[in-house]
Amino acid sequence: MDSTAVVTGAARGIGREVVRRLRAEGYRVVAVDRDPGVAALAEDGRVVTVTADVTADDTPAAAIGRAVSEFGRLDLLVNNAARFLRRSIADTTDDDFDTLFATNVRPAFRLARAALPHLERTRGSIVNTASISGLVGVANQSVYAMTKGAIVQLTRQLAIEYAARGVRINAVAPGAVDTGFMDEARRADPDPAASLAVTLGNHPIGRMSTPDEVARAIVFLAAPESSGITGTILSVDGGYVAR
Repeated sequence: MDSTAVVTGAARGIGREVVRRLRAEGYRVVAVDRDPGVAALAEDGRVVTVTADVTADDTPAAAIGRAVSEFGRLDLLVNNAARFLRRSIADTTDDDFDTLFATNVRPAFRLARAALPHLERTRGSIVNTASISGLVGVANQSVYAMTKGAIVQLTRQLAIEYAARGVRINAVAPGAVDTGFMDEARRADPDPAASLAVTLGNHPIGRMSTPDEVARAIVFLAAPESSGITGTILSVDGGYVAR
């Protein structure tokens, strides 16, 4: 396969598994993250890395440009970079609000805008990482949920705009995923054990999803097997939303 992907938030968790799975499927990948550890993903010329913050003004053009200059084409954009915040609205500052929208929404919009002309040429796709928090109400996630709701609507809107141009745009909406992301959230909780029990109780399968399970869903949405799917938000949530 000669297909090329750009993956943001690639250094760990879901993003890292997406890079590995795409590589296994034969993709060439540009892996983007502000964490210098992303360089560890570079492999035999088929995975190249860009150490950059997605919030920087020049990162979208640089990341998309790297894929096209290095590999000659772009077939897939995975907008995965995000920050999490669990905080009541009373305790949420204006800086919190600005930071989350600057990280979770603006880069996805700007990367999509930079990628779409190239994706039209290859009839490629975009897969965004949303969240169940963008679909249902979750306590103490007001701003985070707003950003993920924005990703849900960005996905649907772009899917309609670009369907006739041959570009598919979908999203995954994970529930709780067993990553460092969740570890950080639990450490910030005054009663981590009780919080974990509530989290698991909200997922009918009785456990968190794994990063690889979410990555498999992302790769499926980019694959020819999903050629009839666009504008869809695929929940990978152990039954959370159904419950």
